[in-house]
Amino acid sequence: MTPRARRLAGLAAGTALCAAALPALPAHGAGLAQEDDAEASVLVFSATAGFRHDSIEAGVAAIEEAGEASGLAVTATEDAGAFTAGNLAQYDAVVFLSTTGDVLNDDQQAAFEQYIAQGGGYAGVHAAADTEYDWPFYGELVGAYFASHPEIQTATVVVEDHEHEATAHLPDAWERMDEWYNYRSNPRDSVHVLASLDEESYSGGTMNGDHPIAWCQEYEGGRSFYTGLGHTAESFADEDFLAHLLGGIRYAAGVSESGCGTGTDPGAEPGSRPAH
Repeated sequence: MTPRARRLAGLAAGTALCAAALPALPAHGAGLAQEDDAEASVLVFSATAGFRHDSIEAGVAAIEEAGEASGLAVTATEDAGAFTAGNLAQYDAVVFLSTTGDVLNDDQQAAFEQYIAQGGGYAGVHAAADTEYDWPFYGELVGAYFASHPEIQTATVVVEDHEHEATAHLPDAWERMDEWYNYRSNPRDSVHVLASLDEESYSGGTMNGDHPIAWCQEYEGGRSFYTGLGHTAESFADEDFLAHLLGGIRYAAGVSESGCGTGTDPGAEPGSRPAH
């Protein structure tokens, strides 16, 4: 039984009635209701209360197209009203696509925490780390908060895990142009790092040579994937980046065979110390 099925089975009749009464949300994708044969259902959330990336629209379109090709039913919204227990229960994963600022109120945050506790998945893209600074649960779920970034430039992404679906297709050293985030803390001890930045390959890195840029973890009953890539609209036309993102979303949705313990071994027990 999928995580979504378990959540749906556990919903009380009253919750189901409330969900049925939820107003229609602005959506770009077909959603599970129209694609019952989909392998998983994904909600893409891209609301912004701060800086708005002009790559969001390209990102939504690319995730919809990639999802359709790979058996994911994708629904996109910027309406925080989607964050109710009843509505979230139909999704295997929620993608925060370059969200910024304080985008959910207390009740919506509580609904999302419940969703994760019941086996839901989270996938954060780029500015998802620049979101909800006053919500500790979210900060731990995403893994690290944004601190700063230098100008857009080419850097070397060092792939640390060649088994996970998000990075299995990538070379050891992946050269690409993006906006490279520095983070307020190094998440390595609490997440499984999939890829990091070679700070000697570009200017402006501030993480003392250990600079995770994509990672995953099991957290509070659910699954979390984050990638710092995806600032530019061009990223969403890059086949390697799209495969990276889709692999992470599939992990978050619970349909990937990839595991995600901590440390350099994706099957390592949570809490194990990574090797450097």
